[in-house]
Amino acid sequence: MYQTRQSSSTKLPIPRKGTKYVAIASSHRYDSVPAVIAVRNMLKLAKTAKEVRMMVNLKILKINGRVVMDKRESIKLFNTFDAGKQYILTLLQTGKFALEENKNKDLRLCKVVNKTLIAKNKIQLNLHDGTNILTNDKISVGDSVYLDLSNKIKKHISLEKGKEVFILSGKYTGMKGKIEGIEGKKVDVKFKDKEAQLNQYQVILL
Repeated sequence: MYQTRQSSSTKLPIPRKGTKYVAIASSHRYDSVPAVIAVRNMLKLAKTAKEVRMMVNLKILKINGRVVMDKRESIKLFNTFDAGKQYILTLLQTGKFALEENKNKDLRLCKVVNKTLIAKNKIQLNLHDGTNILTNDKISVGDSVYLDLSNKIKKHISLEKGKEVFILSGKYTGMKGKIEGIEGKKVDVKFKDKEAQLNQYQVILL
């Protein structure tokens, strides 16, 4: 399935002029990158969609450790993407997606956006990339977790003063700062040369 270039997400690092249609991500249309665009346009490991399709058929592409089966599969923010090397999807200060080599091999960062108590006192955590996991740990909405390739929690970061954050949206997109204070759903973030008050949904703990 395709969409017009002009209607595609402004986060995609593709020229605004070119062929009329571009690939549409299989899910999270405006908050993810289709594998074909990651390989061809961002990593430049292929010149055409046909070449990307061959890589898919050879099962050499993986998202979060799972083999990519369709060139339109979605790589969501902070997901891992294997294509010869392992990368993570991040955001630049320009608001564009970028792929960087993953320094935390086989781990991905996720933000807890909701949680639900289910049977047998298990807690289901709903994460920003659509992943749902079960846990007995005391983890709150707004916290971050690092997951391994089997979706097991390897590290938990609580939302509290002094923690480092990455800005997901707004004027400070792509910047890193430190939490100076928390008041309700607001967080005061200190950057290198300034401070700002942001909503919790705008930040992810690192």
